[in-house]
Amino acid sequence: MPGLKKIKRIEISKPAPDFVLRDAYGDNWKLSSLKGRVVFLNFWATWCKPCRDEMPSMEALNMAMAGQPFQMLSIVFNDDLDMANSFARRLGATFPVLASSGPELTEAYMITGVPETFLIDADGILRHKFIGPYNWDIWEMRNIVQELIKTAK
Repeated sequence: MPGLKKIKRIEISKPAPDFVLRDAYGDNWKLSSLKGRVVFLNFWATWCKPCRDEMPSMEALNMAMAGQPFQMLSIVFNDDLDMANSFARRLGATFPVLASSGPELTEAYMITGVPETFLIDADGILRHKFIGPYNWDIWEMRNIVQELIKTAK
């Protein structure tokens, strides 16, 4: 995997492990190049019903944050990238779907299952980890993201 070395494990209030991952269109996404933006990082799979159920609310949050220093990324976990991208596009998702790089990244992010979501502030510091599905299109979740965005400006 290009750009992926031995990664330190994730810890709240510490820098999020950097990575370079490829999306379904062949473009590379490097976490550290997104500094200045709040990053919503979601690990998911098409075979995971709670993951699929969570997707529309993720897209609603993504649309609500349009024009702000915010980037939503989804990482496919133990699944086919093209199939996952196709599923996301059928739902109308506008955020990138990235291929997982293998066990190094999931170990660094201490993934125990899917879905799992991480909020990383504009300085690349991990601020929140959410285990399991959430409704991202509710005031409480939007407020968490908005508070991080305020510090990015």
